[in-house]
Amino acid sequence: MIKRGVMVKQISLQSDTELNFEDSTFVFNNFDIQINPASLQVDEVVELDDTVPRWTFLNLENLKCFEAVEQQYKQYGVVFSNCIAIEPSNPAFPKNSGILVLMGAPKGGFLEATFLQPVQSVSAVVTSSQRLVLSAYDGDCQLLTQAVLSGANLANSDSTVPPNTLISVSAKNIHTVTFCAFDGQFTVDDFSFSF
Repeated sequence: MIKRGVMVKQISLQSDTELNFEDSTFVFNNFDIQINPASLQVDEVVELDDTVPRWTFLNLENLKCFEAVEQQYKQYGVVFSNCIAIEPSNPAFPKNSGILVLMGAPKGGFLEATFLQPVQSVSAVVTSSQRLVLSAYDGDCQLLTQAVLSGANLANSDSTVPPNTLISVSAKNIHTVTFCAFDGQFTVDDFSFSF
């Protein structure tokens, strides 16, 4: 049994059945693999300390298109403001993964995420029609740090920055982050954060 806070570097699994891959098609359901617990071998156990970040990645695919996003991820520790889920129809805003992305609305060009417990890093991929600023604030609304997407990065444009560019901020005690593209529109995908 592996307890929380322990990382296993390598585990060797042994089966009494030899598997042959003769067919070029792979069908997962056709395998009947039985593992003998006595054959599990732990080569090395490394204790994790509290300095290793725990990342949370939000799955947007359970949302509905044009759904206002606020409390849906509260159980994971984040609440959104001025945010909707959309399926981009404009090819200038390509999806990065999945079908849905987040967008600031009803007020365009602004989206806010507030964390129920302070985090130390926040990242997302963004596509924007204007320069975009990701700002991180502490519990007293004091600016901690910012990351800047220097200009528009729409698909099929002459921008030197590709669409769906990773942007992130890191600082101790982040309570809120804001995405802001003045007089512009942007999409946010692959939103994640670490404690």
